[in-house]
Amino acid sequence: MNQPLAYVHPQAKIASNVVIEPFVTIHKNVEIGEGTWIGSNVTIMEGARIGKNNKIFPGAVISAIPQDLKYKGEDTLVRIGDNNIIREFVTINRGTKANLETVIGDNNLLMAYCHIAHDCIVGNNCILANAATLAGHIIVDDFAIIGGLVAVHQFVTIGQHTMISGGSLVRKDVPPYTKAAREPLSYVGINSIGLRRRNFSAEKISEIQDIYRHIFLKNNNVSQAVSIIEAEMPATKERDEILSFIANSSRGIMRGYMK
Repeated sequence: MNQPLAYVHPQAKIASNVVIEPFVTIHKNVEIGEGTWIGSNVTIMEGARIGKNNKIFPGAVISAIPQDLKYKGEDTLVRIGDNNIIREFVTINRGTKANLETVIGDNNLLMAYCHIAHDCIVGNNCILANAATLAGHIIVDDFAIIGGLVAVHQFVTIGQHTMISGGSLVRKDVPPYTKAAREPLSYVGINSIGLRRRNFSAEKISEIQDIYRHIFLKNNNVSQAVSIIEAEMPATKERDEILSFIANSSRGIMRGYMK
């Protein structure tokens, strides 16, 4: 439904049942899927690809050019999946020539004032609380929860089923299934409540705890811990995901528990 007080560029591709509230601005080279609601004063700029059944609240700015001096006007995108809630004044910048796109998956909640910078990839079922800020080239895996006012350094990876305490500075990679807090950011346990809510068994949660005891609690360095885990613990999906995450960490993982 095209509101007469909104501006929609004639070349934008908008599904017939999209609701567009007053004072929205939608630029050319934009595609928006069925069932999406766009609140007042939202600005959607060139290169936005928005899926179905999203809710975008007033003041959000989607697909503005990157805040990055290496950007030279190349054609890049923001891709947003389905069933996302994007609250007031969220900003999502499009990609640079590095990755050519910024990607948001499905079923995410981005609370007010979050910022997603260029070339980030956010998976599915994630929650970013108020004013969480992602610098460029960050990967956030499925079911991650990032607290309010968290600032994440560029090129960091945040693993699946993690929880990061509000106000944290995230300079290192956060392995899957963990909780992270304190300054500097440190391991404070596994996200057992989140795992139970997602139907992980007690045995599986115990296995994950045992893996991280070797990594963070037993005075091993990371290489020693990995060798022990590979030698002593049977291969499982979760074990191999953790080991793969560590092996592929370019920035190194967060530090262990500090008393």
